[in-house]
Amino acid sequence: MFPHRHLTGIEGLEPHEIAFLLDEAEHWVEANRQHDRGQDRDWARLAGLTQINAFFENSTRTLLSFEIAGKRLGADVVNMHAAQSSVKKGETLIDTAQTLNAMRADILVIRHMSSGAVKLIADKVDCAVLNAGDGRHEHPTQALLDALTIRRRRGRIEGQRVVICGDLLHSRVARSNILALTALAAEVRVCAPSTLMPPAVERMGVTRFTDFDAALEGADVVMMLRLQNERMDGGYVPSPREFRLRYGLTPERLKRAKADALVMHPGPMNRGIEIDSAVADGPQSAITEQVAMGVAVRMACLDVLTRRARGVEGWA
Repeated sequence: MFPHRHLTGIEGLEPHEIAFLLDEAEHWVEANRQHDRGQDRDWARLAGLTQINAFFENSTRTLLSFEIAGKRLGADVVNMHAAQSSVKKGETLIDTAQTLNAMRADILVIRHMSSGAVKLIADKVDCAVLNAGDGRHEHPTQALLDALTIRRRRGRIEGQRVVICGDLLHSRVARSNILALTALAAEVRVCAPSTLMPPAVERMGVTRFTDFDAALEGADVVMMLRLQNERMDGGYVPSPREFRLRYGLTPERLKRAKADALVMHPGPMNRGIEIDSAVADGPQSAITEQVAMGVAVRMACLDVLTRRARGVEGWA
């Protein structure tokens, strides 16, 4: 069902393995809506297990989502922030990995500013590792929650025309979403200025656009990405105003997509730049629903990745 010890990325997962994680998350979507959650033993699956959220890069929503997910499953959750870690004192990543391993955690949730850092840690520890975002590489649970949102709102992923627009070059969210959605047979269009378009992106099975209006024609889903200025080392766009004029999702521009097109954004949003408030808060927006799906997806991943350690039948 899911033979992998870690979840460091969407790359390498089979379509049925991605679908399995989405199906597992469906259970938690419904369970999270119950008023009496916590009364059932089903909620204590991770009781007695230690979950360390080691975030070497700042985060609010992802860290909070993983913390809520772990606590709802009964885990002992410990948050480690980069500003308080020995990395700031010069400790190497491998030394940190070995230190965390010596603490006998049952699952590590890692966020790091360097691509490949999570895989490096996963190779050095004995417990399961879950990637919460590493550099420009991947953010697998974000892609899973986006796929779950699309499947629930649109009924299916196969055949859906999904437009991903914005800072594709620096976006791990875009990369993971492309891998997940193409694996599940969606038609993916990517749109960005040429300066923010990854080279040879067509090799990932997507159609490339620099004209946002053209990309939006007949779209079922429109996923916007913010300008990641913190990862830019030069001028990639003339100005935020110019970017908005050509690539901002306005109510008028959204009309080029299907009338019932879904609007998505992984957050945080830069309102008035890549997306207008009228769209972000409008009836077609699924942005707050994405947050709810995030908790469910992360609960499913924490559950699945610890089943072997918990001795769940069939996972030994």
